[in-house]
Order: sequence, then C-alpha cells, then structure tokens
Amino acid sequence: MNAAEIRAIGPAEQTQSSTDLFVIFVGANVVATTLQVGASLSSSFTVERAIGLVAIGSVAGAALVAALAPLGSRLRVPSIIAARPALGIRGAALVAVVLYVSNFAWIALNNVIAASAVTRAIGGAGSAGGLVASRTAWAIFLGLVATAIVWRGPRTVARADRVAVPMLLIVAVALTIACLHASPAANRAPHVPMSWWRGLDVVIGYQVSWILMFADYSRYTRSSRGSATAVFLGLALTSLWMMPLGAMAANAAGTSDPGAMMSAVGLGAAGALLLAIATLTTNFVNIYMSALAWKSLMPRASDSAVVWSIGIVGTALSALPGVWLEHYTNFTVALAALLVPVGGVLVAHYYLQQVRMDEAFIKSLYDDRGPFRGVLVPGIAAWAAGAVAFYAAGSIGGTLPALAVSVVVYLALNYAHRA
Repeated sequence: MNAAEIRAIGPAEQTQSSTDLFVIFVGANVVATTLQVGASLSSSFTVERAIGLVAIGSVAGAALVAALAPLGSRLRVPSIIAARPALGIRGAALVAVVLYVSNFAWIALNNVIAASAVTRAIGGAGSAGGLVASRTAWAIFLGLVATAIVWRGPRTVARADRVAVPMLLIVAVALTIACLHASPAANRAPHVPMSWWRGLDVVIGYQVSWILMFADYSRYTRSSRGSATAVFLGLALTSLWMMPLGAMAANAAGTSDPGAMMSAVGLGAAGALLLAIATLTTNFVNIYMSALAWKSLMPRASDSAVVWSIGIVGTALSALPGVWLEHYTNFTVALAALLVPVGGVLVAHYYLQQVRMDEAFIKSLYDDRGPFRGVLVPGIAAWAAGAVAFYAAGSIGGTLPALAVSVVVYLALNYAHRA
C-alpha cells in the first residue's frame, strides 16, 4: 500500500484481517479527544447522567459508521470515491474539502491535549510563557512523529498500532482504576447549560466524525460482515470506556483541562503517556484520511508532499492551545451537522435502493465523463436539507431529524429525477 492510494485495489490485496481493522479503530478512538468528550459533559451533567448519554450516543454513532464499512470491502475504494455515486464527482469533492479542513483541527486538538498532560507531568516551565512554549514544543514533536509514520504507509501504521494499542490498553486500565478512586473536586466549575438532547448530539457527533473513514481501511478486509463488526466494536467499546473516564477525571479536577485531569486522579506521568501514545495513533488516521481526500481532488499530487504538508499544517495549528479546547463542544456539534446527513445519503443510496456493485460500476467511479460526473442534485440537496434539519431541531436533538430528512429527501428527489 502507498501512503495515500485512491485507486480501486484488487481482491488479492484484501489481506487485512478483521482483527487488524479492529485494532486500527481502537487505536484511533482510544485517544485524548474521546476522553475530552466526557470531560466536556461534566460541567453540564452529573457523572451518572453523562454516562447515560455516552451509552446511547456511542452505540448509535458507531452503528452508523459500521453500517457503511461493508461498502469498503465490496467496492475496494476509499470513502471519498465511494461517495461519488450519491453526490457526483464534484459533489464528493465538497465532502473531501470538509474532511481535509476538519482534520487539521483534529490533529491540532490531539497534539494540544497530549502536550498539556506531558508538560504538567514533567513539571512544565517556571513561567506561563515558558509553559506555553513547552506545550508547543511537545505538540510539534508529537505531530511530526505521527506524520513520519503515516508517510511510510498503512502497513507501517498497522505495525505501529500493534505495539501502541496494547500499551494504550494497559495505561487505560490504570486510568480506569484511578478514576474510580478519585473524589469530586471541592471547587467544581460553574454549571454550563446544555440540554440532554444537545449532549447526545455531542457524543454522536464525535462518533460520526469517523464516518468519512468508513471505507479507507475496510477496503483492505475481504469480509463485509467482519468489517462492520470490527468498526462497530472498535468505536463503540472504546467510547463506552474512555468517555466516562473523561467525565470522572474532569469531575475530580473541577476543570476539563487535560493536564489537570490527569493530575487530579493521581496519574500524571502515566496519564501523559496514555495521551501521548493516543495522539500518535489517532493522528495516523487523521493524516491518512486527509491525504486520501486531497488525492481525490488532485490525483497527481505526490504522496510525500501531501502527507507532510497535512502533518505540518495540523502541527502548526497546535501553537494556539487555548482556542481548540475552548470551542471543542461547538466544533463537535458542527461536524455532526455536516456529517450525519452524509451518512444518511449514503445509507439511502446503497441500502435503500438497488445498486449493482460490479467491476463496471467500480470503474465508473473514476470516470469524470461517466454517469457520476459533476454534481448530483439529489445527493447534495439531501445533504443540505439534513444539515438544516439538524440545527432546526436543536432543542430536541438534531441527529435523528438530520438522518431522517437526508434519507427521505434523497430517495424522493432521486425517484423524481428518474421518473
């Protein structure tokens, strides 16, 4: 495999096991930002209510991503290419742009969170300015290491995950024990109003942020059922584990600052190790997804230039540590509004109408003069309608309305277009 390969692979190249696919998603989701979702709920909900939200949202969001994973095994193409029959080649390019830009924020977020914990664990620096500089240095270091591994290609990523994920799990067990024994902070942060439904949108939105990865790795796994199972378990189990720990750690610290959370549960150095390794494993995926998105827009771009430019830009944005943590919840909700309708359109296209996914169909996905050229109005209109529905239904939760509206609008417009 190349670092950013967008061609349709052959059946003989589908040698990745379901276990390896599961490990990739575990490595992507046992991560600082997953803990931070739980932490972001702690100022609005009790730990018990936050865990309830996590239980429902994690399963629902993982199910939507997993429902699309078999398409990777069947089509053997990246997610952005698989979206072309529903949105058109140029329409899918809009999704690629969303993925490309949003992943800069994810890369920066992961680097900032890990750098905060590492800096606090090693004592930081004497002054506030020195502390920021130290965080920035660690963020840059972690960002460059992740980029170098992705540059070597998915096989190198898989090998790195085989080492990193077991280490993550060991430290995560220690974090679990520490959080269970932690006491609530005496000076908890002020209550921040958030409805139960909006909290559910935050959790589901985080899970669905992986939706544009549904085929990128599953295309290397031959079993459709194995792909769906691996993706669902990899996302659901890790969120059901990590998000409650984030809520408990933030409850103990009285703040959602990552470094303070690790210190509050008495896991400074080990917690920093967890967040540092987790940052690497998830940024493997973020950089790879962005590289595939860019290559779908500019197929002739050099793999090395694409991967390194993405990693460097994302790492450079880590120099603004406060911005990312302050707007984390709003960022997650905005992504949900954009990505849940995309999932609805793809489910409607591939599962609620007949699609013959043979070799001729796969070949047509790359034909800019073929049936999927340009922008396909039903898909784009359904995507937009779903996004509008998400925000319009904010008081009762936007996820289900956005999903339902995008499915119904797509099927109705597609039927009218064919009639």
